[in-house]
Amino acid sequence: MDFSGLIVQLLNGLAQASSLFLVAAGLSLIFGVSRIVNFSHGSFFMVGIYLAYTLVAHLGPVLGFWSALLLAAVLVGLIGAAIEIALLRRLYQSPELFQLLATFAVVLVIQDAVLWMWGPEELLGPRAPGLTGAVEILGRNFPSYDLFLIVVGPALLGLLWLLLHRTRWGTLIRAATQDRGMVAALGVNQAWLFTSVFALGAFLAGLGGALALPREPASLELALNVIGAAFVVVVVGGMGSIPGAYFAALLIAELKSLCIWLGVANVLGTTISFSKFTLVVEFLVMAAVLIIRPWGLMGRAQPVVHDAYVAERPMYTMSVKKKLFFLSLATCLFMLPWWGSSTPYLTVLSIDILISVLFACSLYFMMGPGGMHSFGHAAYFGLGAYGAALFVRGLGLPMEWALLVGPIVAALGALLFGWFSVRLSGVYLAMLTLAFAQITWAIVFQWDAVTGGSNGINGVWPSVWLSDKRSYYLLTLALVLLSCLCLRKILFSPFGYAMRAGRDAPLRAEAIGIDVKRVQWVAFVIAGGFAGVAGTLYAFSKGSISPEILHVSHSVDALVMVMLGGIQTIAGPVIGAVSFTWLHDAVARNTEYWRAMLGAIILLLVLLFPRGIAGFAQRLKSGA
Repeated sequence: MDFSGLIVQLLNGLAQASSLFLVAAGLSLIFGVSRIVNFSHGSFFMVGIYLAYTLVAHLGPVLGFWSALLLAAVLVGLIGAAIEIALLRRLYQSPELFQLLATFAVVLVIQDAVLWMWGPEELLGPRAPGLTGAVEILGRNFPSYDLFLIVVGPALLGLLWLLLHRTRWGTLIRAATQDRGMVAALGVNQAWLFTSVFALGAFLAGLGGALALPREPASLELALNVIGAAFVVVVVGGMGSIPGAYFAALLIAELKSLCIWLGVANVLGTTISFSKFTLVVEFLVMAAVLIIRPWGLMGRAQPVVHDAYVAERPMYTMSVKKKLFFLSLATCLFMLPWWGSSTPYLTVLSIDILISVLFACSLYFMMGPGGMHSFGHAAYFGLGAYGAALFVRGLGLPMEWALLVGPIVAALGALLFGWFSVRLSGVYLAMLTLAFAQITWAIVFQWDAVTGGSNGINGVWPSVWLSDKRSYYLLTLALVLLSCLCLRKILFSPFGYAMRAGRDAPLRAEAIGIDVKRVQWVAFVIAGGFAGVAGTLYAFSKGSISPEILHVSHSVDALVMVMLGGIQTIAGPVIGAVSFTWLHDAVARNTEYWRAMLGAIILLLVLLFPRGIAGFAQRLKSGA
């Protein structure tokens, strides 16, 4: 048995843990003090490595290399402070998920800024001066720079501990993590405290990126890849716990290294490729920790805080005037393909918009009335798409039956994941849904024999009578309208009122005999099933599917749609889905830097309409 290879892999894990710890520590500090789920934190890591690449080239070797890494981290910290002052400071009173929407828009802007400055190609930095060689360990060569990183992690952990426990500023940070209200009552300037913490968090992420320059190339994919791993570390270690972040980074990195060693050495003598578990092991750990100890291995249990939905107006049945309006709108939608017959692309875009509307409405069903935030709703969209595709391609059965099988597969997935998820609340529930979604994505991505792996499944076409896009549009419109009407009908049923009772006053709901967790579980399954309908329609509209439809970025798209439209009204997700899909298409077709333009538009909407487009219109109508 190759134990020398195991030792080298474990040492490699220690080096990887140091870089991961820096990003996670910054994210943990920011969330602990400001309660912002900073989705843009991975972008700071990406900018750090790009800036380090440029500064090293300009400052020269030896002393210039190390000063360039430190200067890159300082510049990232200043960028973070500027973002906090210019944007996030205006949003601290907004809902947490709306802050997430703003940080997602920042990701889009930063990604295209990096694309404009450095181009799309990967950039490989130079080796660290004085650490270009290798050290022999048990007969194997191990990079000297990785040994340096192994020392850097504990050293920076010690420095952070001294900063937080031996300085007044650190005491204020720890106090704000525990009770922000008390810190404000003592006369502390919270605005500048938040800015300084955000700058420190961005500095740590930038330093992590800069230190990674000799180990990995700078690429545009780093932002999303790093933020997913950082979320895992923060949740496993405990939000706000710096020692917990280091311990969790070690745990995750070593488990990945162990999987790589098992795969290469084939220790168990099986056909199982353990190296494939590197994509899923971290999310398995996060799911297990959230189920057993939601506040993390070294975190503290926090009191459950239920969001107050005071901005939501009572739900009323539609008046005759509104019914006539929606009937007229539905008639116009049915006639749309013939009005746009000279531009077939309009029909294709309309199908995409309708699918997005149903996807967003299914997420709103559990987020708005259900009060359950999800970062992994794309899992059920993808399960519906893959369930239908495998039913048609694998079994050779007709598409009409697949329209039923896809949603059933999605609902079964929601049934399983929801049973665990509804036992949590708030950001913990959101993170568990993210873990389950990434586990599903990893399985689909690597199960080549069944799902086609990264290539996906091709040739998933509708039946002959639906081969014309206009016919398929009519089917999509009919199913989307029917699904949205069903969701609305449920919201006005006793079950819908029980959902909102469990959201607004869970203790009172339990006292009058409502089983809140069971109601939430059923709502979770219903939302997953209708997301599966959207996924099934998507599969047959495109003719092929790939694992990207299950990725976290697709879940974030759904969140953006719901929050952009407004979570206070039923019309919000519809308006948000139409706006986001249309903007995405219009901007992407007119500029190479469509992400930055789309992000800027989202930021503008966030600042002008803090309750979403539909919420703003409702408030304007009521004169509030």
